[in-house]
Amino acid sequence: MITLHHLESSRSQRILWLLEELGLEYRIERYARDAETLLAPERLRAVHPLGYAPVLQDGDLVLAESAVIIEYLLHEYGDAGWQPQRGDGQWLDYAYWLHYGEGSVMPMLVMKLVCQRVRGATPWLLRPLAGGISKGVMGSFVQPSLDRHLAFMEASLKGRDWFVGQRLTGADVQMSYVVAIAAGHDALEGRYPRLSSWLDRVVSRPAWQRALAAGGALSPA
Repeated sequence: MITLHHLESSRSQRILWLLEELGLEYRIERYARDAETLLAPERLRAVHPLGYAPVLQDGDLVLAESAVIIEYLLHEYGDAGWQPQRGDGQWLDYAYWLHYGEGSVMPMLVMKLVCQRVRGATPWLLRPLAGGISKGVMGSFVQPSLDRHLAFMEASLKGRDWFVGQRLTGADVQMSYVVAIAAGHDALEGRYPRLSSWLDRVVSRPAWQRALAAGGALSPA
């Protein structure tokens, strides 16, 4: 039996979606975030030393890192349409998007979250200073970087329904969490119509809806 260790409103949502798309039998081990820090509870470290989610268990195998889990599930349980093979002209495109979300965009989204929370986590005497610094970092670096990434993703979807051509692949599964929390849907619709349409295609899929019902709603960054 496959077990997914799932932290609320986290990257593990994408793994839930893939499990549902593949029609696999699985169970969820749920973890709530700490109300103050928003971090995963300490007991998740009993599953994996870093205490992050997602963590997938399949028999005696324990896997962390979304891209590795996606690759494993598709290799073991998916059909050929889910991931281009080496020699296919779209393989490098697939590999790029499979790693781009975590390698390039997520650091900016984490910095955005830190900037949003730093003022409230600072002693009250220092809050005006901390707020000014976080606002400056957001305005001069974090938000412009996120805007560039969103514009890049928008341009990359020209003439495509999915990130790798006209078929849903594991790359879209990886990108789903990134796009879903990067901006509100209305903001995407107004500035990034292709990205908005891509997200519409994702969230309208029955498997995505089942995954949300199983794992809970996502909160924007």
